[in-house]
Amino acid sequence: MISRIRETFKELKKKGKKAFIPYFMAGDPSLESTKDIVQMIEECGADIVELGVPFTDPLADGPTIQRASERALNAGVTLKKVIAFVKNLRQNTQIPVVLMTYYNPVFKYGEEHFVRDAKDAGVDGVIIPDLPPDEAGSLIRSSRKTSLDTVFLLAPTSTPERIKKVAKASRGFIYYVSVTGITGSRLLLDGSIETLVSEIRKYTDKPIAVGFGVSTPEEASAVSKVSDGVIVGSAIVKRLHESPDDLKRYIISLREAIQ
Repeated sequence: MISRIRETFKELKKKGKKAFIPYFMAGDPSLESTKDIVQMIEECGADIVELGVPFTDPLADGPTIQRASERALNAGVTLKKVIAFVKNLRQNTQIPVVLMTYYNPVFKYGEEHFVRDAKDAGVDGVIIPDLPPDEAGSLIRSSRKTSLDTVFLLAPTSTPERIKKVAKASRGFIYYVSVTGITGSRLLLDGSIETLVSEIRKYTDKPIAVGFGVSTPEEASAVSKVSDGVIVGSAIVKRLHESPDDLKRYIISLREAIQ
């Protein structure tokens, strides 16, 4: 059975388009507001939604998403509640949803229970930045049984061996981290992204989505020219709190830039 994520990339490729993948922290500032945001970004043309799960020690995240995680935790948001939220969300939308979480909440939940409950709720894929494919054997096996896509990360420093391993373990798409560092780091449009994405394509034909550091429509446009999808996170989360009235216009400007 083909997943919603893979079907989305397949249809976009037919049309010569690239995926726009906005990121939000689930439950920041509340799950009810997150529901409204998902509806808004889908209306503005988002193709896939990446939902963050709040965690007390988000090592891969910069200050903007760390603060969002703190706000969500203070609101009582947990992995279990995020899964229930997606189940409720499925009454109104079929947009592909990818959860971005850390391994500790999954471990406490129980890998098999997490995979089963997430898939039953309508989650399409999962990103766990602190769980490399070398250590994800049991999660991958459980996910394959339910067709839950496992998305792994590659970075500018990834070796050919690492690229092969991530390409084999990933389903849905491969997440290319465009900068070495944390989310929200500055993006460099110096040709290196194109070079490294081209290197990854030597080993796989799976879609490659680029994230970390993309904040302007110009950057989104440039990244979309060399990838299959563009992930925008910190810049969206920042606008949500600093200039919420401008958020919809900003989302539309990103969508228009990613063609």
